[in-house]
Amino acid sequence: MLAQGARSVRPVAVRELGASYTHAQMAIGTGAFLYLTAAEVEQAMPDVAARIQLAKRAMTALVADAELPPKIGVHPRPDQSFAHAMPAFVRGAAADGGADLLGMKWVTGFPGNRTAGLPAVAATILLSDPQTGLPRALLDGGPITAHRTAAVSGAAIETWKPGGTPGSLRVTLVGAGVQARSHLSVLGHLLEGSSLVISDRHADRAEALAQEAVAMGCFSGASVVTDPVQAITGAHVVVTVVSFGPDRQAIPAAAFAEARLIVAVDYDMCVPATVAASAQQFVVDERGQFLANRATGIFAGYPEPASTIGEALRNGGETPSPARRNGTGPVLVTHLGVGVADLVFADAVLERAASLGLGTPLAT
Repeated sequence: MLAQGARSVRPVAVRELGASYTHAQMAIGTGAFLYLTAAEVEQAMPDVAARIQLAKRAMTALVADAELPPKIGVHPRPDQSFAHAMPAFVRGAAADGGADLLGMKWVTGFPGNRTAGLPAVAATILLSDPQTGLPRALLDGGPITAHRTAAVSGAAIETWKPGGTPGSLRVTLVGAGVQARSHLSVLGHLLEGSSLVISDRHADRAEALAQEAVAMGCFSGASVVTDPVQAITGAHVVVTVVSFGPDRQAIPAAAFAEARLIVAVDYDMCVPATVAASAQQFVVDERGQFLANRATGIFAGYPEPASTIGEALRNGGETPSPARRNGTGPVLVTHLGVGVADLVFADAVLERAASLGLGTPLAT
């Protein structure tokens, strides 16, 4: 039974909408909006180079062209579970607001699902028409979350990657789950010829990912080192994507001694505050969200960020501002995930999906 005032949703045959349909027609003219499954989102996902450019657009929009509150969430009963709402708004170039982006991601994390063979993280993205507020599209957010996260890492790697020939670089990926897999294509694209080391508590999962890396042909080699401290020691670029748990800042600072760039996707699960304090630059994706998390006890001991990724991109792009350098250690970039990136990616996926004839139109 529907709640009072709610409307039922039914599929609409594409022929009801005509051979083609615009965003405005979907939101207003027909009362229909598009639903994309995870497989359709993957099929409509732009290539890796385009994804990195989308990530840069999202990061620079955060500087002045977006509205993004810190994630709000609730805490379901299962241990370490969460459910977050991530609303966002991005201003476009059109004066009438027609190019704006409006929407929200609803993301849940239930670590215990793994024992039942279920995904630990699930997400749905709703895009609304920015001029009317009517629903524009509903997309499975799993692939978008994975690819936009890796692309933001890519924007950081492209900006701060160490000098020298790629063949001389050792890259360590800590974690071998969904996020690690989405990072492979980004690392192969930006650090082609480097040697890759993968570390994960599940050796079979790390071995499978290493085989994928070798099959890509982008790396000079890919090996598995079970101990994350050993895997990080001697690495020039470190990307950490481990699952969240009770033990934070778990890797000793000494392991990062030779690192020139650290990209932490897993908040402070791996990287200790002393590394952030001594970093040449400590950079985040969005200050407000970082500070909100630090106020809860996450990122304990971490300093104020020197800049955001978007500020750095606007400030010369390839070269960080010398005035913002802190210590002599590596550049540390931590990105917590922002709804603006989800909207930018969902919009690009929706545009490609429409051109490919993908998705199920739904009528309210």
